[in-house]
Amino acid sequence: MHHKYVFVIGGVMSGVGKGIATSSIGTLLSSKGFKVNLVKVDPYLNVDAGTMNPTEHGEVFVLDSGLETDQDMGNYERFLGKDLTPDDYITSGMVYKHVIEKERALEYNGRFVDADHIREEIVRRIEHSAKVNKSDITIVEIGGTVRRLPECYVHRGGARIEDPTQPRCHLHIVSYLPVPGTIGEMKSKPTQNAVKQLNGYGVQSGLYHCQRSDVHRSERKDKIAFTCNVMPEHVISAPDIKSIYDVPVNFEKDKLGDLILKAIGLPARRTDPSFKVWKKLSSGIKNNHKHESNIAIVGKYFHTGDFILSDAYISVLEAIKFSGLCK
Repeated sequence: MHHKYVFVIGGVMSGVGKGIATSSIGTLLSSKGFKVNLVKVDPYLNVDAGTMNPTEHGEVFVLDSGLETDQDMGNYERFLGKDLTPDDYITSGMVYKHVIEKERALEYNGRFVDADHIREEIVRRIEHSAKVNKSDITIVEIGGTVRRLPECYVHRGGARIEDPTQPRCHLHIVSYLPVPGTIGEMKSKPTQNAVKQLNGYGVQSGLYHCQRSDVHRSERKDKIAFTCNVMPEHVISAPDIKSIYDVPVNFEKDKLGDLILKAIGLPARRTDPSFKVWKKLSSGIKNNHKHESNIAIVGKYFHTGDFILSDAYISVLEAIKFSGLCK
């Protein structure tokens, strides 16, 4: 079986839930009997997340190896129930640093070094992560928005499809559909612009995950499907929820796992019985309020003026929440 890749990318704005979507897709495909590994590709030139201000970027998540990474890595671990390795985390800073060091050491044998080498290094790291994890499917989250040119080109050139009859790659775009208060009408133009920009890179998305609860209405799906050149059933609604751990269950209701498996050419399987445990967890979050505890968290990044970034201590907060849920 050819190794399969699923890429998750945002639209024209960040912070729309790509990390939770990636974690949830991984949970779904794992529950269907496939071995999955998750990779985060961040566009910033920091070598790791440890030097960034938590009030701007959010809290870092520290792997067992000691590597300071993006907070999404914490969600990956909690959703999949396994520890991640440094091979599962990539930043543009890491990549550029590695390529420049190779060039200084004459490892390119005097060749002209350009952006193609950056893309090739990203591809190499993604493939290496898949090999180390011995997975069937690699899910790659590309941080930021569609303007991340080298990372977007990874989807087009990085899959390296030897046999055109064997689909190995699928792009899942997470987009927000705003409803301006003074208008009261959902606007899909930001999503259309994101798709147009991706098409300009030579990339065609196969599925859209839309951050609005009322996308389930047929006329909404039909409009997005028509303007973005996908089937209406490939437009998935993502309603606002109280807990991120409801997302895999909502995705399963829309048969998202089966849609992705069909897109990458893998036989659909029945949901593994282990997914019942996740459904039980989701149900327990809504119904279990018998035991409450007050927990104080001391930190210096809570008071930052009028704007308070809730992600400044998200890894600690989610760890506490998850521990309570799993009691």
